[in-house]
Amino acid sequence: MKPAWDQLIEAYKGKETALVADVDCTAEGSKDLCTEIGVRGYPTIKYGDPNNLEDYKGGRDFESLKAFADANLGPKCGPSHLELCDEEKKAEVTKMMSMSLEDLEAAVAEKNGQMEKLEADFKELLAGLQKQYSEANEKKNKDVEDVKNSGLGMMKSVLASRKPKEAPKEAPAAAEAAAAEAPKEDL
Repeated sequence: MKPAWDQLIEAYKGKETALVADVDCTAEGSKDLCTEIGVRGYPTIKYGDPNNLEDYKGGRDFESLKAFADANLGPKCGPSHLELCDEEKKAEVTKMMSMSLEDLEAAVAEKNGQMEKLEADFKELLAGLQKQYSEANEKKNKDVEDVKNSGLGMMKSVLASRKPKEAPKEAPAAAEAAAAEAPKEDL
């Protein structure tokens, strides 16, 4: 993906309304930024308003990245570009802009709290599922071992010894050669 990303950076170099860049989230100076914008794995691609970046989920080749960037990067509806908003979004932005700073901060904190709770609930669910899986896998392995230890191996040996021995199968080429040499009868 790195070569395609570097090619996209080059294609967008100098654009005034869009930025394509990369950040090394393992570097000391970048870790806080990466945590703040929600980078959890590498590579991660984010796009959109710098104050509300979203996860990119498309293809990782240059053509896919370029098509997405052409369609989605640049000015969007928001407080700085109300002219790009439809009437419903314009009303929503205007309502938020009329809120006091304290009320807006409280509303953002509430929504962030909801997001954190959703993430915590998901992690708790995942931990429970992992525990269930581990317990079920351990039980299955014990039960399989119990079945094996209950005489299954000896049963298979006895069964094999009691079955009539089959003649070894001829190789396909040998069987065809034998059939070709056999006398042919007229009907």
